[in-house]
Amino acid sequence: MNRDPAFCAVILAAGQSTRMGRDKALLPWPPGNASSNETFLAAAIASLQDFNDVVIVVVGNNETSLTPLIYSSGAVMVRNPTPECGQFSSLLTGLREVLNRGRDAAMMTLVDRPPVSRSTLRLLCEKFRILERGKWAVIPEHKGRHGHPILIAREMIEAFLKAPPGSTARDIQHQYQSVIEYVSVEDPAVTLNVNTPEDYAALRPPS
Repeated sequence: MNRDPAFCAVILAAGQSTRMGRDKALLPWPPGNASSNETFLAAAIASLQDFNDVVIVVVGNNETSLTPLIYSSGAVMVRNPTPECGQFSSLLTGLREVLNRGRDAAMMTLVDRPPVSRSTLRLLCEKFRILERGKWAVIPEHKGRHGHPILIAREMIEAFLKAPPGSTARDIQHQYQSVIEYVSVEDPAVTLNVNTPEDYAALRPPS
């Protein structure tokens, strides 16, 4: 089955970054480059723009600090009205915006994930395009671990949006595991995430 999707990227950036101590979206990128004007969020937007019609960034109480960066990077902002309800509420906010914009597929990632390579994104898009009938999503995996970005068709978007209160993205992925195509990649960035200053420091290239 060939799909010809009109992708919207969704970057979840509404978290409070409690363990990091400052907004992860604004961390310098690449790590360790004090002179860099680029941030995690700007790098994420740039990496996704060539593979998506629109890049949507979901913000929360950090809306004021992220707005200039989002618009200057050519992305679209949508605010999660209840960021205190957690990451799944931000995902639902982003997916509603995908449908509102008339798109039928989403490429979803988290702002605390380092950008993956262009070759990885190209591979995931190609795998999505030729998904077998009955498959609704593509998820990368590296050394047996599942990662991001995840690519989801309209059927999976609607499954997320119809999920009962209290659900998590992992719950829905487990429930619909039979409709997910897992794609092995050589890119370790798909499974990296940055929650603490130690995580961030570990990304720095050796001196």
